[in-house]
Amino acid sequence: MQFSTFEKIGFSFMLAAWIAWGSNWIGDALVAAEPLQAAAFKIEGGSGAAPETAKKPAAEQASGGMDVSALLASADAVAGVKTFKKCKSCHTTDKGGKNRVGPNLWDVVGRAKAGAAGYGFSGALKGLGGAWTYQDLDAFLANPKGFAKGTKMSFAGLKKPRDRAAVIVFLRSLSDQPKPLP
Repeated sequence: MQFSTFEKIGFSFMLAAWIAWGSNWIGDALVAAEPLQAAAFKIEGGSGAAPETAKKPAAEQASGGMDVSALLASADAVAGVKTFKKCKSCHTTDKGGKNRVGPNLWDVVGRAKAGAAGYGFSGALKGLGGAWTYQDLDAFLANPKGFAKGTKMSFAGLKKPRDRAAVIVFLRSLSDQPKPLP
């Protein structure tokens, strides 16, 4: 019996898939990982208490212990425009601009959270309430999913406090009447 080229290729792919699946199944059967009951390594000097950052408010943690107000005073809106390029694929900044994957950010500073007209916000942001303060924007830009657990925003965040401050100053400028800096 002779097989065509397509049959040989198809059989090869099916055989490779079976081998991969079988190896995975056998590996799972042989190795059952169990969670550790105690730490594998003891750190000397550890008191077992929660780290200091866990006791700080989210806005202070986001700024690396620095007050966002101090960073905003020296932040550069031009640098914020450059950093904001990471956000442009999902957000518009034009007055009256359309929403994209994310809401339009015109006049976001001081606006109600989940308050952009015509955008379907996640329940996580709707449940926060209040308006976007400089501290809230800093915490959200640092870690969106940490600030609003369950948010639809998939961006990992801006890790550098100076970058966040620059973006916030840029966002502040997107208004007919920019809010005063703290």
